[in-house]
Amino acid sequence: MEHEEGVPTNNSMSENDQDAAKAAGWNMWSADKRTEALKSFVKDRTVDVSNVLRKLSAKMEDLDREVFDKGFDYMVHRINKPTDSPVEHVERAPSLSMKGRIVFFSTSGCEDCRAVRSFLRKKGLPYIEINVDIYPHRKLELEERTGTSSLPQVFFNEVFIGGIHELKAMEASRELDEKLKPVFELESPATAPQPPVPGEEIKSLAESKDDLADIANKLKEKVQIKDRLQKIHWFTRCFVGSEAVGILAENENCSREEAVGLGKKLGNKFFFQHVLLEKDFQDENHLYRFLEHDPVVLSYCFNFDGTINMSEPKSAKEMEISFRKVSQAIVEQYISEDGRHVDYEGISKSAEFKRYLSIAHQLHRVNLLGLTREEKLAFFINLYNAMAIHAVIALGHPDGPLDRRKFFGDFQYLVGGSPFSLSAIENGVLRGNQRPPYSFIKSFGPKDNRLKISLQEPTPLVHFALSCATRSSPPVNSFTPENIDAELRFAARSFFREGGFKIDMGTKTITLSQIMNWYNVDFGSSELEMLKWIADYLEPAKAEVLLQLLEGEYKVVYEAYDWSPNF
Repeated sequence: MEHEEGVPTNNSMSENDQDAAKAAGWNMWSADKRTEALKSFVKDRTVDVSNVLRKLSAKMEDLDREVFDKGFDYMVHRINKPTDSPVEHVERAPSLSMKGRIVFFSTSGCEDCRAVRSFLRKKGLPYIEINVDIYPHRKLELEERTGTSSLPQVFFNEVFIGGIHELKAMEASRELDEKLKPVFELESPATAPQPPVPGEEIKSLAESKDDLADIANKLKEKVQIKDRLQKIHWFTRCFVGSEAVGILAENENCSREEAVGLGKKLGNKFFFQHVLLEKDFQDENHLYRFLEHDPVVLSYCFNFDGTINMSEPKSAKEMEISFRKVSQAIVEQYISEDGRHVDYEGISKSAEFKRYLSIAHQLHRVNLLGLTREEKLAFFINLYNAMAIHAVIALGHPDGPLDRRKFFGDFQYLVGGSPFSLSAIENGVLRGNQRPPYSFIKSFGPKDNRLKISLQEPTPLVHFALSCATRSSPPVNSFTPENIDAELRFAARSFFREGGFKIDMGTKTITLSQIMNWYNVDFGSSELEMLKWIADYLEPAKAEVLLQLLEGEYKVVYEAYDWSPNF
C-alpha cells in the first residue's frame, strides 16, 4: 500500500524518539479467475440459491471461528471490538497511586494474559509486565516462586495471587480490595519480583559463533577489495571470485576445487554475495561483495548497525517463532485492542522494542528457503507490519508522496543476505513478484535470488493483513503459521464489515476501499469478478444484496485513501 493514485512507485534502491532508536544501535538515515458458471449462478439465482449462499457463508464462518477458538481468540477479540475514538485506545480507569507494585508475568499470544492486562487496566491498577518471551531467563524465577510455569501469574508485592481466574474470584468475593491494601500502603520488599533492568532483555540472546566466521574474516583481510568496472557497470568495494579461490586454497591448505566448495559454503551462509544477486560462487571473473560493504545495506538497511551478525544462523523456523513472539508482545502492549491505534512513542522506549531490534539483527544471514508456505506468509506479514512501525519511529510518519516513496522503498531490512523494503515484501514476496500499482517494473528481476522465496501461489487476502501506519490500512495484528489461512479470511471479513465495503441500494452504488482499486488485478480480470470475489467475504445478507445488484445496473466508487497516521 505504498501507492498514491497517479504516482509511480519507486522501486529503485536508488521526534518522538529517533534518539532512542539511535541509542539502540540503528542506522538512522537512515481466486484464480471466476468461471462462467458463476455468471450463470448470478443471472439465474433463485430462492434456493440464496439459501445455499447463506449456508455456505455460515459454514465458512463457523469453520474459521472453530480455528480461532483453538488458538486465535486474541485476534477475534481485537478485530471484533470497534472503536470510534481517535485518542482513547483501551478502556481503563484513571491510574491509581501506590507505594508497592503489581508484577504480572505473561507470554505473547496468550488469551488469559490479555484478560489479566485488560482487568488491571480497567481498574486503573499500574503494573509491571514481565513477558517471558522478552525475558526468557525470568521463567526459572517464576517456577521457583510459584511451582508452575503456566502463565499468566500475578504478584501483589511479594504475595503470589495467581492468574485471571483468581483475580476474578477475589473480585466476586470482594477480597480484591483487601489484598490490594498492602500494595497501596507499603513499598515492595526486596523479596518481591523485581522490575526488569535496562539491557536485561538482551541477556538471553547469547549466540554461538559461526564456525565459518574466522575463514570469512581471513578472506576479507587478504582478498583485494576495491571498486571495479565490469560490463559498463561500476561496483564498489567488491572482489573477484577467482582471486578469492586462490586465497582460500592457500589459507586452508586445500585444492582450488576444494576452495570453490568452501567459497560456496560461505556464500550459502551469506557472508558475501554476487554483486547483482545473480550467481553462486565460482572460480571465474565474477564480482562478489561482503554484506557489510554493500552500499544498499550501508545506507538503507535499518536492522544493520555497522556490523554483520557473525553468530551461527538460527533455523528459519526458529527465527519465525522468535520474531513472531516479540512482535506479538509489541502488538499486545502498545497497540489498541482494535489494532487501529499505535503508541509509537511507548514502543520506541520499551524493552520489547529493544529485544525486537536485537532479533531483527539476527535476520542478516538466516536461510529463508526452509520456510513452508504458511510460515512464509506469517513471517513476511509480521515483518512488514513490524517494519512499518520501526519506519515511523526512525523516520517519522510520511507526510507526502516523496516521503511515502522513501517509507515504502528506501526503508529496508537485511534478511537472508538480501535487502527487503516494504514494497519488496508486499509485491515481490507476498504477491508473487507482481508489478506494484503504477509501476512498469517488478520488484525482483528474472535472475534475482530473492525470487526463490517469492510465493508461487500468492493470495490476495494479504492485502487485509498489511498495515502501513495509516488510518485507511488494515489494523495491526500478529499472524500465526498454524492458522494463517483462517486468520486471513477473518481479516478480510472484518475489513469489509468495518468500512471496506458499503452499498447503497437507493443509488445502486457500491463503495470500496482504494486498496481494491490499486490491487484490482489480484481479485479478478474485471470489476465484476472482483465484486463476486468480495461476496464470498461478506455477511450472508450483504452478499445476497450485492449479488442481486450485480444482475442489473450499478456503479462502483472508491473512497479516497486516508494517509494520516494511526496514532
